[in-house]
Amino acid sequence: MDVEKKLSELPAWRREGDEIRRTVTAPDFPTAIRIVDEIAVRAEELNHHPDIDIRWRKLHLALTTHDKGALTDADFTLAALIDDIAAKHGA
Repeated sequence: MDVEKKLSELPAWRREGDEIRRTVTAPDFPTAIRIVDEIAVRAEELNHHPDIDIRWRKLHLALTTHDKGALTDADFTLAALIDDIAAKHGA
């Protein structure tokens, strides 16, 4: 898999070792929680779960495929879904 090519399609994300990371800034705290809730639903459907750190209206997200010890297509699929969810909420 060409990680750099996939990252070029997800400009809000950056690579840090075997993870990709993004910070989402929501308009307010309730919106941040709604974003997390939607991410949780999609992550459960995909059986692929991000690490999420909530700080007021900032969400720090990290994706990796823990059982593979590396990045996989699942990480980039979920990253694109997270981008769509965040955009829908004005983040």
